[in-house]
Amino acid sequence: MAVKMIDISHKEVVEREAKASGRIRLKKETINRIRSGLIEKGDVLTVAKIAAIQAIKNTSNILPLCHPIQIEYISVDFKINDYEIETIVSVKTNAKTGVEMEALIGTSIALLTIWDMVKKYEKDEYGQYPETLIKEIKVVEKQVA
Repeated sequence: MAVKMIDISHKEVVEREAKASGRIRLKKETINRIRSGLIEKGDVLTVAKIAAIQAIKNTSNILPLCHPIQIEYISVDFKINDYEIETIVSVKTNAKTGVEMEALIGTSIALLTIWDMVKKYEKDEYGQYPETLIKEIKVVEKQVA
């Protein structure tokens, strides 16, 4: 079977928005360290936000059949509870194709960045991650105007 990028040349440019979310489960002690600014690599949520924005802008370089589009707005937010951090990413554009993949990439990279920054605190005595889990990465909402 041939591989090809889908032809969107016939489509009209319209305003598009997608929102994605995902969660990372961490130890309560790790969450407390994040809240207190005690992660030696730095401000976890700020770095995760920057990583998400950078990834969103490079989505077509990461996903080989994804169209490159002009990103016009990005929002990256976090909700923290005792054992999880939820990431919520919104992306907007005026284009011929949607921004769901950009929102999903941003969510995924934000969560992976959090894991990378706190992995020292998540490992058990065998160097494993028995409690750490990224889950529920999904498109929450898609709008086409």
